[in-house]
Amino acid sequence: MESHRVIVCRCEEVSLADLIETASSYSCTARELKLRTRAGMGCCGGRTCRNMLDQVIEAVTGQKPDHAVSLGYQPPVRPMSFQLLGGRK
Repeated sequence: MESHRVIVCRCEEVSLADLIETASSYSCTARELKLRTRAGMGCCGGRTCRNMLDQVIEAVTGQKPDHAVSLGYQPPVRPMSFQLLGGRK
């Protein structure tokens, strides 16, 4: 199926096929799917793919996502300037 080649998590390069296969094989919760595939664990913290993770879990396992244990969005610890990262002064 063509849609399975769609990349859902761009940060970790996780495809829709990867998510469906993992959710089917392990009957995952949303949290387990995230931990098994690394979807949502990239630099954006799941801001772009979390809704799709929830939809995959619901479609494959029939479970409504339970956010009792949050997947959590994690911003950087503190902002850093480009100068600190080696930019010119």
